[in-house]
Amino acid sequence: MGFFDKIKNGLKKTRNAMAATLGSLFDSFTGANEDFYEELEETMILADLGVDTSCKAVELLRMKVKEEKLRGAEDIRNALKDILVDMLNVGDTKLKLGTKPSIVLVIGVNGVGKTTTIGKLAHALKGEGKKVLLCAGDTFRAAAADQLEIWAGRADAQIIRQHEGADPAAVVFDGISAAKARGTDVILCDTAGRLHNKANLMNELNKISRIIDRELPDADKEVLLVLDGTTGQNGLLQAKQFKEIAGVTAIALTKLDGTAKGGIVISVADALQIPVKYIGVGEQMDDLMPFDAKSFVDALI
Repeated sequence: MGFFDKIKNGLKKTRNAMAATLGSLFDSFTGANEDFYEELEETMILADLGVDTSCKAVELLRMKVKEEKLRGAEDIRNALKDILVDMLNVGDTKLKLGTKPSIVLVIGVNGVGKTTTIGKLAHALKGEGKKVLLCAGDTFRAAAADQLEIWAGRADAQIIRQHEGADPAAVVFDGISAAKARGTDVILCDTAGRLHNKANLMNELNKISRIIDRELPDADKEVLLVLDGTTGQNGLLQAKQFKEIAGVTAIALTKLDGTAKGGIVISVADALQIPVKYIGVGEQMDDLMPFDAKSFVDALI
């Protein structure tokens, strides 16, 4: 299956839901009147683009239709696609991994597919010829390190871990030391998804960041937030909190094959102005796809 087909297939539930309304909206198109814009806005909200993002997109479409004197349904559909692509293009969609080693701090609440995403990302980076080391920094969740070790085996990557309850920052320190000694290209660090409260989580992530800044001051560093696409607007709330406490630089949206509300991708990118760099569209090792705005919008509409 080709790259575009895989995204298209992964977004099937969202596309079918949108096609039922968007398709009929454009099929019965008689002009860009108020009813058309209202129905379009409603369709986008139902696909989980969020109220703010949907209103913004429709307002931009109104202006574009007026300025460019667009009349036909196909021209207006293409104009809508261009607007959505622009809303998604908020930064470089490739991870910045130019130094040796580079480091990716992977964050997100428990249950979003964080460990799975790390394993799939390790597999993808190994496919690019990179030497990858996984660092089991989530020492609070029972069996988190065991789960990561299974993924390390599948991806043929090395792993640094300690006992359950160990200091996560100490594990990250060990991981960085090992990466330097072994000539590792990329370190992927798992982190705790939930502590007793937000302050504890913030302190833990800050502590890890200080270790990274001290031990790898000149390294490329990404903070990759993993969000579960099926949680919709709740995922956006999570993203806003993590952006505040952890300086998120990139987003991976998982489980998009399991939801009819894949429009959350556009909502997150637009609301946070942080680029989506990966989307998860299935269970297989190669189902974590590098994000491309145009391919995504084409697959969606």
